[in-house]
Amino acid sequence: MKPRSSGSVIRLAAPLRALAHRFSFLLLVLASIALMMVGKVESVSVDAARARVTDAFAPILDAISRPAATAARVIESAVELENAFDENRRLKAENARLLQWKQAALRLETENASLRTLLHATAEPSVSFITARVIATPGSSFVRTLVVTAGRRDGVRKGQAALAGAGLVGRVIEVGEWSSRVLLLTDINARVPVVLEGSRQRAVLAGDNSDQARLLYLPPESPVQVGERVVTSGHGGLFPPGLPVGVVTSASERGVRVLPNADLSRVEHLRLVDFGLAGTELDLTAELK
Repeated sequence: MKPRSSGSVIRLAAPLRALAHRFSFLLLVLASIALMMVGKVESVSVDAARARVTDAFAPILDAISRPAATAARVIESAVELENAFDENRRLKAENARLLQWKQAALRLETENASLRTLLHATAEPSVSFITARVIATPGSSFVRTLVVTAGRRDGVRKGQAALAGAGLVGRVIEVGEWSSRVLLLTDINARVPVVLEGSRQRAVLAGDNSDQARLLYLPPESPVQVGERVVTSGHGGLFPPGLPVGVVTSASERGVRVLPNADLSRVEHLRLVDFGLAGTELDLTAELK
């Protein structure tokens, strides 16, 4: 009799199982709606029950997350170690190149000293500089200057060159006890003797209160190339030769335009450099009163 009863139970359970499978999704939706309604009505009880369930499963979740976190830390350490090896190889190669340049510089320094001795050349004056922060840009349509936090008490003198990281910015035109004013290259009153690095053609860089400056007194047949670097020529004794000034951006019948190396609108710190030049200033830059 037992086999018959068990078979009857199975035959009765089969339709119920099929019915449950058919309406399982609907039942889950109804259960979700019921839980939402209960949560709205009995929010305090539901929150307490959810907190207890969370507390019960928190140790399990923590135990499950630990291997994943450990694996992530291991992978991150492996990646950092690989990057460290690559950086170490790069630094070793760079150090080797720098050592070669150091040896070349030492040889050139010895040769230069020997040649100076043979030629009885006078030694270059010592260079000193002061780093100052830009605190104001009292510019207008007629003047472009910067005010920096260094003055006479810091050793600043009128005529010193003002340099940023990329090259020449201008020169000191006014010196107070605690601050100084710098005339920018793009100011309409600025005039700087320069030379084109490629063709060695000499000219005068003149500002016009725009973002770029002009080259004056260039012969009509001068072979000026766009992209050619412009550096100071050293004439007049105001700046030494070779200071980077800018790059030629256009050369046409309307003139040659030069973009300064330094972004003059974003300068935050300047180096006020005293090159120890004994020459007098040429009347190339009008004084601002």
